Amino acid sequence: MEPPEPQYAKSGDVHIAYQVIGEGPIDLVYVAEFMNSIEAQWEEPHYARYLERLASFSRLICFDPRGKGLSDPVALDQLPTLEQWMDDVRVVMSSAGSERAALLGLAGGGMMSMLFAATYPDQTEALVLINSYARLTEAADHLPGASLEREEDVIREMQFGWGRGILLERVAPSMSGDPAFRSWFGKYQRLGSSPGTVVAMRRMIQQTDVRHVLQSIHVPTLIIHRKDNWWIDITQGRYLAKQIPGARLVEVPGVDYFPFLGDADAVLDPIEEFLTGVPRGGRSDRALVTVMFTDIVDSTKRAASLGDKPWRDLLDRHNEAVRRVLDRFRGREIDTAGDGFLATFDGPGRAVRAAQALHEAVGSLGLDVRIGLHSGEVELAASDVRGIAVHIGARIAHRAGPGEILVSSTVKDLVAGSGIEFEDRGTHQLKGVPGEWHLYAAKD
Repeated sequence: MEPPEPQYAKSGDVHIAYQVIGEGPIDLVYVAEFMNSIEAQWEEPHYARYLERLASFSRLICFDPRGKGLSDPVALDQLPTLEQWMDDVRVVMSSAGSERAALLGLAGGGMMSMLFAATYPDQTEALVLINSYARLTEAADHLPGASLEREEDVIREMQFGWGRGILLERVAPSMSGDPAFRSWFGKYQRLGSSPGTVVAMRRMIQQTDVRHVLQSIHVPTLIIHRKDNWWIDITQGRYLAKQIPGARLVEVPGVDYFPFLGDADAVLDPIEEFLTGVPRGGRSDRALVTVMFTDIVDSTKRAASLGDKPWRDLLDRHNEAVRRVLDRFRGREIDTAGDGFLATFDGPGRAVRAAQALHEAVGSLGLDVRIGLHSGEVELAASDVRGIAVHIGARIAHRAGPGEILVSSTVKDLVAGSGIEFEDRGTHQLKGVPGEWHLYAAKD
């Protein structure tokens, strides 16, 4: 099979390279780890056979996210967040004529795939995760994660050996003595990412945590994990299987992290069975969104000092300004109550940026607003959203000070690498919501 010619889709001003191969009954978007190259992947025989097998039962869509491979480069301080990565997938799907697809996420690509499945259930047929994780690094409440010491070792190796086949003994020990494979792996690294990009992406992924998203995934999910691969420990796959509702876990023998090496059929067979048996149709009425609540500071005093007519005119200008910001950042207006707005966004970074822009817009009117943001699962209706996430967002907004954008730790964790800065506001009890909630203020 000849490698498919690359095509390009536009994600904003950025060109995203992608390939389409196969004519199977289900569209399958391959979301590889951040070091992948759609150009180099076809030059390694094992990898090519792996992709051809996937394309034998699907219409396979491969792509290079922005900043990688054949796609447009980006500055090191503008590397793609998970949210922008999702945008890249959506424009590639649209350009390829795919309204609904299964996602196959490998390692860090699995993090984005999980967020995509929770955020866009109507566009997600199914989810397959290979050697993936919800949080890469360890934490007091996440023992499966890799130690910080180990991650620093990985960073050092990337800094000083990238493009020469570094890390081969860790990701593909069965091929460490094969000179041809080592040569290809070095080229694969060079074509996939520059040394600065790969290190910056690794740092971003070390800070990213999608554990809060897992319970909001309601598409059929298959988790495949190599039992003895060093790169991503098997406990990460077992954790995902416990946290994603209805997920099925297949533990595959072998030491290689790359699924196309070793017994590749042990990985591919359950994927084919899973995807070709997924019932089509059906739509979820639940999705992951970021909820925004806004409230004008001291509105009662302002109304009393201005009088009814001037206050109503000012409030109308405020509402127009808020709606312009929502349109700009793809926000969905749900409700207005008095002088406040309830809106939702399909990405937490976009919601924070909108909140910052909203401060500036209403500030020009001589007004100040407090804003609360939370990312969580909601029940979708024609003109409404319901669920505990809505109540949490409202309670966070109530805690916000004048001119403050207050967010939950879920929002903060999901925008790692975006460049958005936060100040710790400590833990709080939210009225009517169980547990303690760690809150942060986004800097304007």
